[in-house]
Amino acid sequence: MFMMKCPKILFLFGVVLLHYSCFLQSAISSSTSNFTDQSALLAIQSKLSFDPTNIVLGGNWTTKTSFCNWVGVFCSKRRQRVTALKLSYMALQGTISPHIGNLSFLVSLDLRNNSFFGPLPNEISRLHRLRSLLLHNNQLQGSIPPTLYHCQNLEVLVLEVNRLTGPIPRELGFLPRLRTLFLGLNNLTGTIPSPLGNISTLERLSLDESGLTGSFSSALLNLTSLTMISLAKNSISGSLPVDLCHYWPNIRNISFSFNKFSGKIPSRIGQCRELKILSLSHNSFVGSIPEEVWSLQHLQILFLAGNKLTGTISPSIGNMSNLKRFVVGRNNIEGNIPGNLGHLSNLAFLGLAFNSLTGPIPQVIFNISSLEGLEIQSNALSGEFPSSAVFLPNLNSLLFHTNQITGPIPTYFSNFTKLTQLDADNNLLYGPIPMNLGSLKHLQFLNLARNQLAGEPGFDELRFLSSLLNSSSLEYIILYENPLNGIIPDSIGNFSQSLQVIYAPACQIRGHIPKSIGSLRNLTFLYLAHNNLSGKIPSSIRGLETLQRLYLQNNSIEGFVPNELCHLKNLGEILLSNNKISGLIPNCIGNLRRLQIVLLDSNSLTSSIPMSLWNLESLLVLNLSFNSFNGDLPQGMRKLNAVQVIDLSWNQISGNIPSIIGAFQSLRSLNLSNNLFVGNVPKTFGDLKVLEDLDLSHNSLSGTIPKSLETLKYLEHLNFSFNHLSGQIPSGGPFANFTAQSFLENGELCGRPDFGVRNCTPQSTQNSKAALHLFKYILPAIASTMILAALVYRLIKYHKKRNAGLPSSVEPTLSAIEHRMISYQELRRATNDFCESNALG
Repeated sequence: MFMMKCPKILFLFGVVLLHYSCFLQSAISSSTSNFTDQSALLAIQSKLSFDPTNIVLGGNWTTKTSFCNWVGVFCSKRRQRVTALKLSYMALQGTISPHIGNLSFLVSLDLRNNSFFGPLPNEISRLHRLRSLLLHNNQLQGSIPPTLYHCQNLEVLVLEVNRLTGPIPRELGFLPRLRTLFLGLNNLTGTIPSPLGNISTLERLSLDESGLTGSFSSALLNLTSLTMISLAKNSISGSLPVDLCHYWPNIRNISFSFNKFSGKIPSRIGQCRELKILSLSHNSFVGSIPEEVWSLQHLQILFLAGNKLTGTISPSIGNMSNLKRFVVGRNNIEGNIPGNLGHLSNLAFLGLAFNSLTGPIPQVIFNISSLEGLEIQSNALSGEFPSSAVFLPNLNSLLFHTNQITGPIPTYFSNFTKLTQLDADNNLLYGPIPMNLGSLKHLQFLNLARNQLAGEPGFDELRFLSSLLNSSSLEYIILYENPLNGIIPDSIGNFSQSLQVIYAPACQIRGHIPKSIGSLRNLTFLYLAHNNLSGKIPSSIRGLETLQRLYLQNNSIEGFVPNELCHLKNLGEILLSNNKISGLIPNCIGNLRRLQIVLLDSNSLTSSIPMSLWNLESLLVLNLSFNSFNGDLPQGMRKLNAVQVIDLSWNQISGNIPSIIGAFQSLRSLNLSNNLFVGNVPKTFGDLKVLEDLDLSHNSLSGTIPKSLETLKYLEHLNFSFNHLSGQIPSGGPFANFTAQSFLENGELCGRPDFGVRNCTPQSTQNSKAALHLFKYILPAIASTMILAALVYRLIKYHKKRNAGLPSSVEPTLSAIEHRMISYQELRRATNDFCESNALG
């Protein structure tokens, strides 16, 4: 009755009940979905092994707070579902959990710039709403999942700078909305799949340094929306179509450097009106630079270096007002540098090195205040630098070595306040080195070698070196083959903070090595060879803690090899040849475990070679020739596996040659000539499989030449002359190429006539000669001995009978003599195979 009277109330009650039911169902569904997302995030968290910020592993990623408030997690407002996960630049380590595929509302996944490793989960293909996948700069491995094509809404896919392998999946060509595809800097293989040409929406494609091969895919010409394509550092070959720009009307960046492209640069390249970057360096392009290139008004970067281009640089280059970097080095470009380059007010880098350019450097180039780098080395440029002052406030690199530029070094170089590299090597510069180069605070590399530069007139000291003290960043000073004719100032020690290399051989430097040189604690390379240095090596040299190479050969240095050298633990090469150094090699030299090259030849060193020198496991080259070393080589010397050259010639070393030398498996050259060695040539020398040079001449060696040397297939030079060797010279292997010069003035050597020795007697002749000796000399001697013995025996027997009646007190004066039979072999051994010198008559 009540229901019939109050239908409106009943209706309202039903609506409320239905609404509550829907709300409850929605809440239950929402709660379930939220739990799924939270579980997926916790699974992702569990796969992390390292989190330096401790935000994800120990921070707010906890169930005590809503996951929508976790760092890097972004949720939709209405449904509270995860739509974006951004954990980039957090140095996270671990693998990507397959549960990532349960974040079904995910639109953006950004894990770039971490250290994720392992495979890329196939479960990502379940993220049908995904638009952006950024996983670059990690350590992901395995292949790119072909199932990614299921992410049909994907617009940005960036997987570059990982360790992915295998081919590029063809299936990626079926992503209908993809705009950006970056897969470079991986270890991919194969060719560019042609289905990529089906992605009509693709705007940016980068496959740099991915190990790709094959020819340029014409399918890429279908990408009419393309604005950027980079295929640099692969092995892609083929030629580019003439009308390339017809297919890519919107292209702004073409980067094909470091490939195997050939043919000519497309002649219609001028139709790419929007082009800003054209990089075709280090391929095999031929012909001249198309005239249309100079009409690209928007072009900012033009890289054409390392090809086979010819022709000249057109003066029309002056019209490219936006050009910032122009590099055409390592080609065959001829002619002059066009003066119109001076119109390029935005030019920052000009690279014309390694061509055949001639004429002077246009002075207008020095008016380009934006210029940061000028590299014009290895051409045939001439003339002088501008005489008027020049100010290039942004110039940091000035390289013009190997040209014919003359005149003095301009003093206004000191105005280039940002200069870090100055290379003027191999020109015709003359005059004093400017004192004001020291004002270049940022200068790191200074190369003035192979000119006619000198020190300051009227001063013995090379004062420009003192001025360079102000260059607190200076690391390299290279001055070789200049007539400096001066003394190194003691103030050079003030370079202690930065200087690493002093390279100044053949500079007519005189005087002593300054004691302050020990303050150069970062010096790794000291090269003062071929000068007129005198005095001793200063004991302060022990301060060169990082020194790796010490080159002081061909000077007039006196005194001993200082013990302080043994403190240079990083020393790898020491060259003191052709000086006046005397005394002995300090035994502590064995402490220099990194020593590889030791050249102490042509000095006045004495005593024996220290045993510790043979303990240097890294030793490659040892030259102690032309000294006065004596004593023996120790028989207990250590096996050196790395050594390649040993030269001990022209000393007074005696004793036997140690057989352990035959175990030096890397030895290529061995010179023991002009010493006092005795004994045999070790048979172990046949184990020196890579030996090329062997000189044992002018010693007192005896015995035979080991036949084992026939196995040395690389042996080219051999000298056994002036010894006491005997026996047959081997004729097999490398001995077939040697001449008489290798065996002069020996004992009883025999062999081939071209060896300059007598023929060896054939074995049959030796046997008949032995028989002749037997019948002519030996047998008569044996017979005579036997007859004499018989006569003695008869005589004794006769006396016994005669004296039988004598008293018993008389004893016989002779005792019985017994004789045994002598075998033929015993006679042969006793007479040295019946040698004539043993004949009795």
